[in-house]
Amino acid sequence: MSTSTDHPVAADGPAPETTRKLFIAAAIGRARTELAAFDHALTLAGVADHNLIRLGSVIPAGSEVVETHLIPGSVGGVWGDRLYAVYAEQRTSRLGHQVWAGVGWMTEAVTGRGLFVEHGGTDERAVRDQISVSLDDLRGHHDVRFGPPRSCVIGATCTGPSTCALVVCAFAVQPWVRSPNGDR
Repeated sequence: MSTSTDHPVAADGPAPETTRKLFIAAAIGRARTELAAFDHALTLAGVADHNLIRLGSVIPAGSEVVETHLIPGSVGGVWGDRLYAVYAEQRTSRLGHQVWAGVGWMTEAVTGRGLFVEHGGTDERAVRDQISVSLDDLRGHHDVRFGPPRSCVIGATCTGPSTCALVVCAFAVQPWVRSPNGDR
């Protein structure tokens, strides 16, 4: 995994108290099918037992993005619960082909609010460039003093039969409605 680690510094005072941690992890999955390789990457990132609900890319105020090798169990939930997440993934079953996935973000130091972008592709430089250009364009669309961009990017070459590159950021877990007898 290759990540940048620049941290924004508050220009207008101390950073806000963090009310939520958004954990981001990257993994390479390998299996006999592309779907199974995606599941393997989810397993290695620590989120395979949840139903992913893909979010737009807005980071709520009071958030802190925390890079980790594995989404911690403290995110919560049990088998089948909903996991709200931002993620990028790229899959292939073509021997010798590359897969790259990356999530970039920028936050406002004073509030913790920010934006994510997600890109996948077959070339590291192209994915990194797409992340950089997207964040630069988004910076121009919003009247917010975002700090420097950060990113988490991972890639691999398919050695057969299938490979998936995944970067996932977990927002929150929500259980299904309980029945009167306590079952989900």
